[in-house]
Amino acid sequence: MISRYWIVGLLVLFCSASPLVVSAESRSHEDFHTPPPGSAERRVVLNLLRAKITELHTLDVVFVVQRMEMSKGWAWVHTLPRSRDGRSRYEDFFALLHQQNGRWRIVEIPCTEPDNPECVDSPDYFRRLRQRFPAMPDFHK
Repeated sequence: MISRYWIVGLLVLFCSASPLVVSAESRSHEDFHTPPPGSAERRVVLNLLRAKITELHTLDVVFVVQRMEMSKGWAWVHTLPRSRDGRSRYEDFFALLHQQNGRWRIVEIPCTEPDNPECVDSPDYFRRLRQRFPAMPDFHK
């Protein structure tokens, strides 16, 4: 008899605590959004990245977006550039963008070399990035 009350008590405690955990978790991510494919916001950012790749490498690319998070005038983007005909695949392209006076601009393009402590795969990369851009949201969660 006591064990039944114990189980019911634990179930009540668990069920009442669950909404608090979910709401706290969603609150930490509610400021982030990913513009849907075809949206004007997404098109502006990808066109800016495309122009940068054309400038740096004289390539005309399309993107497979792996990650695009935006918050408070900042954006973190991870793309997989491809040739327009789909035959060529290029190195992953990451960028941190900041919107100022209604215009997006690229503020950081990290290197992608493996095992380089200055590159995006380094465990300290986002900590160092936040030191340089303290207003940037925490994209590395």
